[in-house]
Amino acid sequence: MPIIEMENRQVVVIGAGPSGAIAAALLKRQGHDVLVIERQHFPRFSIGESLLAHCLDFVEEAGMLDAVNAAGFQVKTGAAFAWGERYSAFDFGDTFSHGKPTTFQVQRADFDKLLADQAALQGVEIRYGETIVSVDVEWPKPQLGVRREDGSEYRIEADFMLDASGYGRVLPRLLDLEAPSNFPVRQAVFTHVEDCIDSPTFDRSKILVTTHPTKRDVWFWTIPFSNGRCSVGVVAAAEHFDGRTDNLDDCLRGFIAETPSLSGVLNNAVWDTPARTIGGYSANVKTLHGPGFALLGNAAEFLDPVFSSGVTIAMRSASMAAAVLHRQLQGEAVDWQKEFAEPLKRGVDTFRCYVEGWYAGTFQDVIYHEGSSAEIRRMISSILAGYAWDERNPFVSEAKRRLKVISEFCAKDAT
Repeated sequence: MPIIEMENRQVVVIGAGPSGAIAAALLKRQGHDVLVIERQHFPRFSIGESLLAHCLDFVEEAGMLDAVNAAGFQVKTGAAFAWGERYSAFDFGDTFSHGKPTTFQVQRADFDKLLADQAALQGVEIRYGETIVSVDVEWPKPQLGVRREDGSEYRIEADFMLDASGYGRVLPRLLDLEAPSNFPVRQAVFTHVEDCIDSPTFDRSKILVTTHPTKRDVWFWTIPFSNGRCSVGVVAAAEHFDGRTDNLDDCLRGFIAETPSLSGVLNNAVWDTPARTIGGYSANVKTLHGPGFALLGNAAEFLDPVFSSGVTIAMRSASMAAAVLHRQLQGEAVDWQKEFAEPLKRGVDTFRCYVEGWYAGTFQDVIYHEGSSAEIRRMISSILAGYAWDERNPFVSEAKRRLKVISEFCAKDAT
């Protein structure tokens, strides 16, 4: 029987994406031994390209902000929404939370590699092209089985594991932690184009979220990059794809053709990249932590792409987990449920409230309402900027009640 190599490490982070890079850098800055295992090689494609302002708080905390600022990404000042003739824009420089006034729109292949490289420059060891094939949390310490690209395998015994594997959901799969999401199954079809946008009303510093003229639960993203290209995608429930072509490029362009305000913006676009699709992406888990492990970002839960909350939740979870783990590794008694899972969930549930309201139409009524007060718009802008944990904001601390009241007012006022 072959002898399997055994390695002992303090912290193993699964995945080198944004949450993994941030968590690894934060722990390394505290003096801990950190190893990152990444299945792919960077750069690699990923969606989630429109960052929220709150993301940069964690980039700064991890000592990476100067590098990100210098990278030449498209500056993002807020979010714009369009539905027929209606248009509503929110600026991150005018929010209740007074957070960072701008952020970036990024091609994730470049952005994720930059963060991972910054973590490596801080001393984090990252092993690319290696796959976690088994995990055992019944030992005194967790043990991971790792397979290299040449097929050889080895094991790692770690004091603690952080799963930042995103859609790979390594520990949820291997430890049977996956739970069904209560969100309907939706599908996204998307591509990158040379946009050639010449519309004087189009603001390249904002993501454009467009509602379908007649199907309010169908929406589009248009995310401009700094190189004259943009990401374009449609999100719809499965039934809206019935009867449409299986050709993804034609399917996406068909949806856009039904939406004059968006087709006008993209009238000169060069469709030079084959479209991709992802479906059934909403996910949940039975627990966010367990003996010797915690789950970060999309590895734990993914809601929906509509408000670009995924990377924010991922980075927030990385920062929170690193702080708790640092104390644990120093010998302090910690409570992962009360100090990590519950406070993280409060912000996630705030996003969930507004995602559900978007598809129900109630939050759209608020977004597109022309008579909202400046203070209400600032509170909403805070959430759109990612500050879903700021419980001083009534639209965070009382999200469901506030949305119900204001949406009923907006719907009544519209009639």
